[in-house]
Amino acid sequence: MRKLLLTGFEPFLEFPINPTSDIVTMLNGELIQDYQIIGEVLTVDFHKSGSQLVELIEKHNPDAVISLGLAGGRNCITPERIAINCNDGPVDNKGHKPNGEAIFEDGPDGYFSKLPIYEIVEKLKDAGYPAKISNTAGAYLCNNVMYHGLHYFKENGLDRPSGFIHIPASHALAVKKNMPSWSQADLLEAIKIAISCL
Repeated sequence: MRKLLLTGFEPFLEFPINPTSDIVTMLNGELIQDYQIIGEVLTVDFHKSGSQLVELIEKHNPDAVISLGLAGGRNCITPERIAINCNDGPVDNKGHKPNGEAIFEDGPDGYFSKLPIYEIVEKLKDAGYPAKISNTAGAYLCNNVMYHGLHYFKENGLDRPSGFIHIPASHALAVKKNMPSWSQADLLEAIKIAISCL
């Protein structure tokens, strides 16, 4: 049986709820398309989040990695195409604000996702869920974690599916913050479909 490391994030910035943490908690231990799901919630900390992902990869030795992040304001599921070697954006949960520094000084400028992003988008659309490929994961913690995972596999000569998917807000979050939202049930089902594309 293969293993999938599925990560989400804790709440951050002005978002008191992060639906990705609920998704990974609910799917932890589930079996989808011959993948045993290992669900983990990461901190929102530029000094820790990426290394947390690497530690989880080394601990579980997964056959694939999908990291999830909240993109408040987006209205569809968006698999990310690329991670860039840059930390930037607002403060993290520890109050640190990066200023465009490299994630790895000797790392390449970017890594393309190793997930089947085109198939994920098509399968989601076929199931009635809005989806499109995103060409920017930003430079915040989502990008940082995506870059760390892809860099780890590259540096260790491992060709394994790894990448990042952004999701819209849940209704519970939209009640507190006025923005486009999906039901938690639809978000959960959409991620199940994405996993089935591996």
